[in-house]
Amino acid sequence: MTGEQSTGAGWVDACGVDDIEREDVRPFDHGRLSLALYRTADDAYFATDGICTHEAADLTEGFVMGDVIECPRHNGRFNVRTGAALAAPACVDLAAYPVKVEAGRVWVKVETG
Repeated sequence: MTGEQSTGAGWVDACGVDDIEREDVRPFDHGRLSLALYRTADDAYFATDGICTHEAADLTEGFVMGDVIECPRHNGRFNVRTGAALAAPACVDLAAYPVKVEAGRVWVKVETG
């Protein structure tokens, strides 16, 4: 992402709060990480790995329904809040990343420490 900023301790400025529609997903790449950023109907923000654990499909091309992202390739489903695999053929959870909102920006913690 161009213009990406960090506040230290692994927090990275991913996008503006209005860059993600309600019940939608958008991509965010940081280094070697490809993440999916989500905004729920109640304006909560979450981040998970952006690649399906079943067959490496891009989850940002999927469909968000409530707290669930459906993979565009084989319809596996994951919980956007936790990364938990919810429906076959997906059976391996996604990594989930801490998210905070400050001053109209969505920040993702992509590093430990």
